[in-house]
Amino acid sequence: MDSVGDVLSVAEMVEERRLLVDVAHRLLGCRIAAGSVVDEVHRRWYGLSEGERAEIGQPRSWLVTNARHVCPPRLAGPPDERSGTPGESAARWFRVRERVVQPEPEPECDDYDCPVCVSHSARTRHTRPTTQQHAALSGALRDACMAQATEALAALLAPDVSVFFDGGGKVRTLAHPVHGSRRGARSLSILLAPQRRTVLDTRPVNGRTGLVVRYDRQTAAVLTLDVAGSHVIQVWVTLNPDKLRSWNRPA
Repeated sequence: MDSVGDVLSVAEMVEERRLLVDVAHRLLGCRIAAGSVVDEVHRRWYGLSEGERAEIGQPRSWLVTNARHVCPPRLAGPPDERSGTPGESAARWFRVRERVVQPEPEPECDDYDCPVCVSHSARTRHTRPTTQQHAALSGALRDACMAQATEALAALLAPDVSVFFDGGGKVRTLAHPVHGSRRGARSLSILLAPQRRTVLDTRPVNGRTGLVVRYDRQTAAVLTLDVAGSHVIQVWVTLNPDKLRSWNRPA
């Protein structure tokens, strides 16, 4: 199972994906094609076994190297060696490639109402807190994360809490959920660590109070909480940029 120490902060995740897109963009000359390269690189990363990933000392360097390998060498040559503009060449190459390897499309989540984001646990339904209680617990969790008060954060989580990370294979995050209050608190403290250009706030999500992380004024993560009694029993962390599109649409 992935170690809690493998968790990245939201800022690190966003910056890493930006770096990979920039690397591919410089080689291909097309930002759309660069995004497809980055998705392929992450598919290769998650295609490794846990042991293989654990042996990679510098994951970011591994991702950058693979991004360069995925980009067709002919598109990295001088303009006169390409047929058409960089964007046209890249687009043609990806159309051919997609006929060979067609990944499963990521479901849209424009109303933020999907099974990944919302748990329907039976015990939550039987001990559903009031809106005010849920909001108070969400606020306390936010405050504990901002203060990096791991013990206080662990006290807000149920002993058997589970924290799920949904990166959609598009960012580097844990491939397995984290279980237990102490490990859960540690993972959330790292993920939501206060950093420059990062804002953590409470916001309404599906009629309840959740947590929203913004980095450089763009929503980079949304957390929904399942609460039973006075504790959080499940945390759903959505990091997949495709599922956050509705949060980043211009007003």
